[in-house]
Order: sequence, then C-alpha cells, then structure tokens
Amino acid sequence: MIDLSSLEAWFVTGSQHLYGSETLKAVEQHSTTIARALSESSLIPVKIIAKPVMTSSESIQQLCLDANSSKNCIGLITWMHTFSPARMWIGGLRSLNKPYLHLHTQFNEELPWPTIDMSFMNLNQSAHGDREYGFIGARMRLPRKVVVGSWRDTSIHSEIAVWARAACAWHDAQHLKIARLGDNMRNVAVTEGDKVDAQIRLRYSVNGYGVGELVRFIHEVQDAEIERLTVEYDETYEVAESLRPNGNQRKALHEAARIELGLRHFLLESDSNAFTDTFEDLHGLAQLPGIAAQRLMADGYGFGAEGDWKTAALVRAMKVMSHGLNGGTSFMEDYTYHLKDGGQVLGAHMLEVCPSIADDKPSAEIHPLSIGGKGDPVRLVFTASSGRAVNASIVDIGNRFRLVVNRVNLMRPEQPLPKLPVARAIWVPEPNLKIAATTWIYAGGAHHTALSHALTPEHLQDFADMAGLECLMIDGNTNVADFVKELRWNDMYYHLASGI
Repeated sequence: MIDLSSLEAWFVTGSQHLYGSETLKAVEQHSTTIARALSESSLIPVKIIAKPVMTSSESIQQLCLDANSSKNCIGLITWMHTFSPARMWIGGLRSLNKPYLHLHTQFNEELPWPTIDMSFMNLNQSAHGDREYGFIGARMRLPRKVVVGSWRDTSIHSEIAVWARAACAWHDAQHLKIARLGDNMRNVAVTEGDKVDAQIRLRYSVNGYGVGELVRFIHEVQDAEIERLTVEYDETYEVAESLRPNGNQRKALHEAARIELGLRHFLLESDSNAFTDTFEDLHGLAQLPGIAAQRLMADGYGFGAEGDWKTAALVRAMKVMSHGLNGGTSFMEDYTYHLKDGGQVLGAHMLEVCPSIADDKPSAEIHPLSIGGKGDPVRLVFTASSGRAVNASIVDIGNRFRLVVNRVNLMRPEQPLPKLPVARAIWVPEPNLKIAATTWIYAGGAHHTALSHALTPEHLQDFADMAGLECLMIDGNTNVADFVKELRWNDMYYHLASGI
C-alpha cells in the first residue's frame, strides 16, 4: 500500500543569460548528467527529473507553481551552476509550497590546474552562485536542507535520500486520513490534541467513526474469506496448538480473521491509511483487534492505541519514510524498566506491536486480556531484533506540536520471557536511561511512540523541518542542563514566531 516508485523530485539548476548561449548549453548538459546520476542511484527512492535551466523570474515562478500542482512531485532539488541573481528566485520560492533541498555541488571534482582559464571560471561558479542563492533562503527564512559535496559521492546520495524519504512522508501527509474508531482512552491527557490545528499545520485529517460502522463491515465478511485468511495464518506463523484446525479455540482465530478482513474493508472504504481504536469502546466486537492491527501495520498502515491519532499519523509517516529499507517500524510503548546495569526499557503493548521488527518467526497465540470486557484476543508474540534504532513521540503542547526523538540500542533479553504473552522490545536509550528518561519527561514526550530500525534521527529532523514541527533530539551527546536550556529557548522562539 506504499509505493514510492511513481514519485519524483525535480532537479532545478539556476543560471542567467549573462554568459552566453554556449555556457548555458554546457550548464544544461551538466544539469541533465547530474540529475540522471542521482535518479540512477540505488539509494534515492524516487525519480529525479531534470528541468530546464532557470534564467528568469517568470520561468522560476511558473516552475514552482507547476511543482505545487503536480501529484507526483515531492519537492525540488536546486543547484546554482553559475551565478544566478537571487532576486529572480523570490517570487517562485515565496509561492512554492513543497519542500526544497539546496545542493551545493560542482560538476567537476578537481580543478584542471594546467588549463584553467576565465571561461572555466565563468562556467563553474557554484562556489559563489550557491552563496547568493543561500542568502535569499536565509533572508526569506525558508525551511530547506543544504547538502554540500560532490554529486558523484554516495555519501551525498545518502543525504539526498534521507531528505527524499522525509519529503515522501510529507507528500503522503497532504492527503492522509486517519480513522478514529471510538474516542480517546478516558481521562488520558497526552493522547489528546487539537485535530483542527493538526490539519492546518500537519495536513492530515482525523475522522471519528462509531465502532458500529466497523462492525457492519465485519458482519459482511464471507466465510470463504475467513477460511483463506486463517490458512494464511497457519502458513505464516507458529500457531498455538489451541488455535490450529480442530483446536478448542480455533473459533477465536476465525473471529480474529473476521475482524481483520472487516477492518481492511472499512479502511479501504473510508480511504484511511491510519487508524486508532480503544479497548474502552468495543461494542459489537468479539475481541480487541490484535493480530489485525499488527498485520495492517506490517502492510504500511499507521496505528495508535487508545485513540492516539497523533502516534497513528507518526507511525504512518515513518512507514512511508522507511519503505524499502532494511528493518521495521512499529507502534510502541515504554512499558517497564530494568534499573540495574545502567538501565534498560522493556517496550510492549497489550497486543499491537508490528511484526516488521521481529527477530524471528512470530507465534500466533491467544491469552486473556484483563481489560476491555471481551473475549480473549489473538495476537502475534515475538521479540524485536537487536540493533540501533530511533524511538519517537509527537505531542501537542498547546501552541505547537513537538517531536521528541531518542536514539536507542535494541538488544536481546538477558533471560527468557515465557510468561509475557505479547510482542516486546528491549532497548538501552542513549546516552543512558537516567538522562534519556529525564530529558524525555522534561520535554513532555508520551508513553506511546513509533520505533524504527530503518530510520535515523536525520530522517525525522528533515520531516520535522518540512512540517514545521519542533524537534528535540536525545542521543549520545545529550546532557540534562543543555536540554532544559533548549526547551526554554524554544519556548521563547515559538512564542515570538507566532506573533501577537
């Protein structure tokens, strides 16, 4: 359900007529060559489309308007091959409503020392052409990413790829619909928020539905569909004996399959790529969706438990960003601690952790759930794979949305967990549990998060810049005193930036 192959970034090169037609021909050839090389890079997930060289205010304005209206364009990659007077760019950049990246590169990697002359100098002026262009971005206070280096280097491709993945997620958010089945978990604060402000700032819409609307789709599921899906469960997972054919709880597996199929039909009908539910509103459901939510996440849907639509949107954005990369992305919750040996976090949830982060083949199991008042739900049980990851939370703190990101190191549990009947992840947060938890709490970070093996803090920082989110990083360099100062400075900045 996530397809980045049809998306594209436009490669836009600036110059001017001052240097003559031969120079402009060379500029266009070089621009096309760079765009082709970037488009062919295995690291960059979208097509890079070369656009004509920009030499006037009118052509720049039209190009930016065309980018705005293009369904497939995620943003612009801009480069000033020669000196391109930046006043030409004001109108276009002012009207541009898609992200842009400023690539500060040069067609040649080395100076041709024996032959360099003024013709070469006039052609290869990125060193000061990009500074002129950079000034107007700073003067207009435009959010953008600046990447510096040779266009041939894979490290530069990697930086562009990070930006492109963030731009894909921002592109997806422009038309994202989140289905909120039931309301928020009662009396919980952090999962609440201003849905109107979210749509204004972050673009996606949050739409409420009664659980009865889902139940209607569940009742319409045919027995043949259920049989096919339960066979898929049997073939894909280690199914508990009681859930296997002729097992005494096989009917519960059929019911879980019915819920999954009904939920899939409902999400397609409502054109929703993210959703929430809550165990406090299950009227008409035989069990809380467990395996259904897990498998839908694995297919790319965003999910948030207990009505947490902000985390559902974040999971979806991180799913889009990480599409095609190694490693998974999941809804997560900081659940409990191991305080010895420097501290570890055991992350889990009642049921809904995505199997894309699993270290081994998940088992399909059924266990009692002491809350919700419904039948025992089927869920996938597994342990997350080890390795470096990011854990992120988005919260509404009143006058803005804040994204809190923590670098973490996932690890195998030191001992077996035979009585823990849910999917789980064990991690050590950077720089350590004491500092990470302290700064997270100072920032107001939620207990619900999105965890990803595939993404880095840079992906989330780029996305935050595009979305106008405040972004706070907790990593190996974090200390509490400086972090608290950053919070105070940010409060002042956002207060002033919002105006009177």
